[in-house]
Amino acid sequence: MELQKIDIRSLTLDQLKAAFVANGDKAFRGQQVYEWLWKKSAHSFEQMSNLNFETRNWLQTNYAIHAVEVVDKQVSNDGTIKSGFKLYDNKLVEGVLIPADERMTACVSSQVGCSLTCRFCATGKLDRERNLSPDEIYDQVVHIRNWAQQHYQNPLTNIVFMGMGEPLLNYANVLKGIEKITSPEGLGMSAERITVSTAGIAKMIKKLADDNVRFNLALSLHAANDTKRNMIMPINESNNLKAVGEALQYFYKKTKKRVTFEYIAFKNFNEGLEDAKELLQFCKLVPSKVNIIEYNPTGDGQFEKADSSKIDKFCQYLEKNGVIAKVRRSRGKDIDAACGQLANKKHEEALIKEDQ
Repeated sequence: MELQKIDIRSLTLDQLKAAFVANGDKAFRGQQVYEWLWKKSAHSFEQMSNLNFETRNWLQTNYAIHAVEVVDKQVSNDGTIKSGFKLYDNKLVEGVLIPADERMTACVSSQVGCSLTCRFCATGKLDRERNLSPDEIYDQVVHIRNWAQQHYQNPLTNIVFMGMGEPLLNYANVLKGIEKITSPEGLGMSAERITVSTAGIAKMIKKLADDNVRFNLALSLHAANDTKRNMIMPINESNNLKAVGEALQYFYKKTKKRVTFEYIAFKNFNEGLEDAKELLQFCKLVPSKVNIIEYNPTGDGQFEKADSSKIDKFCQYLEKNGVIAKVRRSRGKDIDAACGQLANKKHEEALIKEDQ
């Protein structure tokens, strides 16, 4: 029977050191391997050039690196780069590089699929299959960081957890992944440059506050009254705006961090003056800013992008009333850039193959 290999990136530094000592080696070898894994982002033991052949062979025999692979990379005319990432068990998630002047933003996933079934989101059509591990989150960032350097000769500046999945339903792994990304022993990025976006899990927003996180928080709002939000986001039925608003106030009181409200404008649904007034009132709960987002249609025809003129008027109303607001134009329209589109396409292709 083949030996079940241990996922080496699931081990702490102390556990790695102990493993080497137990094998009759020096503890500092564990430190060397840890640096290769998290600082140098090694995806194979062969890359660990300061280890002798016997040590690398022992590692290869007993441990595995579940490296994330890039598949089906797409480059948009506007410079956006999107890829499917294949995990060690052949599951697929998505990541995107969004270049804007000197700003290079990585959008990463936190789950395979999603359980929240938001009606406007392509990922919502996929069942949640599992949570991503900290190293799978880390690997996405490494790949996208490399794209920024290769394609634009610029470093990665920002990370947003706005890809597939609900980050706060994979709480522990997301925080561990962020720790590896921000740690001096890892990628050394600033937590201030990271934003975690949630559909609104009130008790977990409060837990973020209690854990005194250093990264930023965004709420996928999209409607500032419960009736409309219930229609497009079923999570609102168990986490209504009152509960989420109270959680955001708790978060701000503890962290003093301004919250971002993400607001996709849908045609003839949530882009009118009354909607803007309701959003203005919700913004008064906590110091905040609003990103008004052009909808990138998922292809099912349920929702359409709001007219640009209405989006601009919506934004102007908020600004005139003291809200920091910005319109985020849709990116990657010529590729499968909407969240979940690429994974849906691959899922459908697999089903077709099974039927043939």
